[in-house]
Amino acid sequence: MELNGAEIVVRCLEEEGVKHVFGYPGGAVLYIYDALFAASKLEHILVRHEQAAVHAADAYARTTQEVGVCLVTSGPGLTNAVTGIATAYMDSIPLVVISGQVPSSAIGQDAFQECDSVGITRPCVKHNFLVKDVRDLAITIKKAFHIARTGRPGPVLIDIPKDVSRDRCGFSYPKTVSMRSYNPVVKGHQGQLKKALQLLLSAERPMVYAGGGVVLGNAAKQLTELVDRLGFPCTTTLMGLGGYPASDAKWLGMPGMHGTFEANMGMQHCDVLLAVGARFDDRVVGNPKHFAQNARRIIHIDVDPSSISKRVRADVPIVGDVGECLSALNDLLEAAFSAGESTNTKALQAWWGQINEWRKRDCLGYERDSARLKPQFVVEKLWQVTHGDAIITSDVGQHQMFAAQYYRFDKPRRWANSGGLGTMGVGLPYAMGAALANPDTPVACITGEGSIQMCIQELSTCKEYSLPVKIILLNNGTLGMVRQWQQIEYEGRYSQSYMNALPDFVKLAEAYGHVGILVEKPEDVEPALRDAFGKYRDRTVFLDFRVDPTENVWPMVQSGKGLTEMLLGTQNL
Repeated sequence: MELNGAEIVVRCLEEEGVKHVFGYPGGAVLYIYDALFAASKLEHILVRHEQAAVHAADAYARTTQEVGVCLVTSGPGLTNAVTGIATAYMDSIPLVVISGQVPSSAIGQDAFQECDSVGITRPCVKHNFLVKDVRDLAITIKKAFHIARTGRPGPVLIDIPKDVSRDRCGFSYPKTVSMRSYNPVVKGHQGQLKKALQLLLSAERPMVYAGGGVVLGNAAKQLTELVDRLGFPCTTTLMGLGGYPASDAKWLGMPGMHGTFEANMGMQHCDVLLAVGARFDDRVVGNPKHFAQNARRIIHIDVDPSSISKRVRADVPIVGDVGECLSALNDLLEAAFSAGESTNTKALQAWWGQINEWRKRDCLGYERDSARLKPQFVVEKLWQVTHGDAIITSDVGQHQMFAAQYYRFDKPRRWANSGGLGTMGVGLPYAMGAALANPDTPVACITGEGSIQMCIQELSTCKEYSLPVKIILLNNGTLGMVRQWQQIEYEGRYSQSYMNALPDFVKLAEAYGHVGILVEKPEDVEPALRDAFGKYRDRTVFLDFRVDPTENVWPMVQSGKGLTEMLLGTQNL
């Protein structure tokens, strides 16, 4: 069978089981768009900006076990996509990004809409390819999907010159691919797993610290089984929320800069720490020297060997797929219990006593009876109205932290946010991708008036594809996290953190053909949310909640401080 390069691209995507491609057309990819016109198994989603295409594909991957796919043209099409690619790279999200390129003969000639796509994206992709011959196209796409989804996942770019998408050749799609230079380790070393087991059984003050690798590795079930068998306290990072059920008493909340008092104290004072699919980043452990002050033994399981001992030294490093490693650890634990071994029950009981004392601080408490609408209250009501079973996307800032703290995730892949890069503008396109991937699950985007305006044009995409996302705008009229830092670190000099020219978001939503609702009083929050998810369940609904502009995110660990040096409220300033 002989096809042109564009037809080969479409056939390869169909072979990979791709159902949705997010993109924006342009001259260098018109052959591919012509092939998409005749495709029956693929739906192309036309976004309004290439950045949104990558974000939507990113959330598609985050909320499923699939590889997200997007298609952009050359030059500005690719450069517009870079923020989305870097966002996915920092959070280890499997994407295949297909970019058009000027014809091969024009590369390097400063042709119209030419840029060095491979060079530009090299620092923010797992791998990239420039396809120079149509005969290499099918195997390159196979390699791209394999690299994106295996090992530590990540985005892969395929740059296709226009003439390659026009040229013809015979087509066959390989069933498997073998790459000599790329063979990620899957199974953990048995000897290291046994060492880990003995440390866990002998621990007096144990702690389980799980990150986004548990969610991406589909290992939530194995983690929950291990934690429940051991009876140990567990904390999950911003990216790991839902990896262990938040409704379980063994979950201590999120650790780090805006983590709970009990989670941070537990991380600092434990004697054995089991880290699974987490990277001890600066927003979790704070100052590494402060973290290292307390002697503890660290077991670190991760599929990426470069993440182990990168910031905090591991005593028992275990490289492998987290699901495989946790399953093996569960098997070893079952065998140990059957042989009469057990955890240190007396010491564990005392440790839980200490944790429960820390919990009495009620570090997430806020003024619930305030006449002013509190952002925490809105998120709690959202959790109640959706029964904790919605997919929540967020942008970046105070609203992101309020979402993480007050919406309690019991399932994995229910939470999509930019953790590593901290990209404003992701929330709405994330909600679009999540809604397309999960049509039977309610999707809400928690955002701020700064973030939502960065990709607000995607309200048009929501209209075109009838995407019933609910936008929860925590509108405080400020760049909230910037304002909070300026209050704490810069003596209240609020430089450029207030917005005095905001649109009427209700009218703006209505102009796009959606439902707009303004909420200013606490008593109106629940009825508005119930209307959004009930009466208007099949519509895009934009809810503008006018919240208290003075509210801060607590607890807070300032930059350069240690985990236990938390500010628990304004009274600590």
